[in-house]
Amino acid sequence: MKVLFMGTPDIALESLKALYEAGHEICAVITVPDKPKGRGMKMIFSPVKEFAIEKNIKVLQPEKLANNEELKEEIRALSPDIMCIVAYGKYIPKSYLKMCKYEPVNVHPSLLPKYRGSAPIQWAVLNGDKETGVSTMYISEKMDAGDIILQEKVEIGEYETTGELWDRVSVLGGKLLTKTLSMLENGTSTRTPQGEEYTEASMIQKEMAKIDWENFSKEKIKNLVRGLNPFLGAYSLLNNKKIKFWQVRIVESLDDVSVENVQNAKPGEVLLANDKKGLYVKAKDGIISVLELQGENARKMGVCDFLRGNKIEAGNKFE
Repeated sequence: MKVLFMGTPDIALESLKALYEAGHEICAVITVPDKPKGRGMKMIFSPVKEFAIEKNIKVLQPEKLANNEELKEEIRALSPDIMCIVAYGKYIPKSYLKMCKYEPVNVHPSLLPKYRGSAPIQWAVLNGDKETGVSTMYISEKMDAGDIILQEKVEIGEYETTGELWDRVSVLGGKLLTKTLSMLENGTSTRTPQGEEYTEASMIQKEMAKIDWENFSKEKIKNLVRGLNPFLGAYSLLNNKKIKFWQVRIVESLDDVSVENVQNAKPGEVLLANDKKGLYVKAKDGIISVLELQGENARKMGVCDFLRGNKIEAGNKFE
């Protein structure tokens, strides 16, 4: 097929790669305009643009789609068979939906109608779901509400992070998209309406990242840490300094601390801090073992390395 691809981040890149490697003709990619980043405010290309340049694929970066007749003329001149959209990042007006031979197809990293919105992978992990998946669907005017073409499930590991799951569903999305196009070409595709009931996956807010030791269960703390890894990082304060938690485990008991001390400790209280044995913190309903963390203006490091350079003692309390 002759494909016009619309996408921006790495999750979109995997789908673009899959289409390219499957032999589809990518007539152009549409991605968001370049943005300055870092201290030097250097202009950064999106992963999709970088790949397109490497493969000599035409790149279009409109500031807006609505009322953009120049862009529409470029699309008509390219004469694509289909638009494939993966995490493009901008609303696509209705006027674009009938510009190709086939209806536009979108890849969404959830089992729709669950988790419509901008952060489906994060919320699947934050909520402690045991499975998620990828859906291909037709584009509709309402966000992520189009008829479903294909879906495939994936299991979520107990301690799998958002970043790890992101990588897996990105690859799966590419495979499902190429399979979808094959079905469209040979006339075997189906469409299943989503219905009216759905759940939303709203944007992740910075305010969500603070661990509430008094009110969060050990499961919620575990899921918050892995759900915000690597894009934001769950954190807590110790002596008014922010410490980010990147990996934790739930432990049921701790040989080095008496049952009485565990029972009497308050949520957030350090039970044991040892550069050979690790860092253990009391949760509301159990014990959290911290495996990887990060101090203010410092790099991520394993807990034992962290404790060699940072003084934390039993009885200290995370706020």
